[in-house]
Amino acid sequence: MERRTVPGRLTWQLGEVVATQGETARAKSITLAVPNWIGHRAGQHVDVRPTAEDGYQVERSYSISLPPQEQPRVALTVERLDDGEVSPYLVDELRVGDKLELRGPIGGYFVWEARRGGPLLLVARGSGIVPLMAMLRHRAAVGSTVPTRLLSSSRSFEEVIYRDDLDRLERRSTMLEVVYTLTRVQPPG
Repeated sequence: MERRTVPGRLTWQLGEVVATQGETARAKSITLAVPNWIGHRAGQHVDVRPTAEDGYQVERSYSISLPPQEQPRVALTVERLDDGEVSPYLVDELRVGDKLELRGPIGGYFVWEARRGGPLLLVARGSGIVPLMAMLRHRAAVGSTVPTRLLSSSRSFEEVIYRDDLDRLERRSTMLEVVYTLTRVQPPG
């Protein structure tokens, strides 16, 4: 009988990029298929380790944006930092079919599961919305009606990450309110 070893959560694994989606001019969601994924909770993150052709490696942590119900797929939403070492590569260069090393899930203090109940108040600025989006997507996936309010702060309306998804979730959900605050540019009206 052949025994299959499942890697632990802190073992580096190879994920394959199966989809990418632009979220804003500076942010992109990257969906990876991770065959031996052990599962995650909404609010957790992974470490990512890209390796350059010359062997140089660097590690960065990114929050998971998909709910646990989507496993073994994992999605990360990355906002490009112009002086960043990793984010320009992930946002501008990474393509479907590319492979990326990751380990996790990591973190257990800032997670939410629908069975915990509510009410739920979520506050985010910019890309800090990523783990909160996993929570909102989990809430929707299980049909939770926990009273939930999200306050999302961005520089401008164009820089609101997940704006279309948030609007769709708010329209389709009961007891969900999304409030935007804009710190630099106000839309007309």
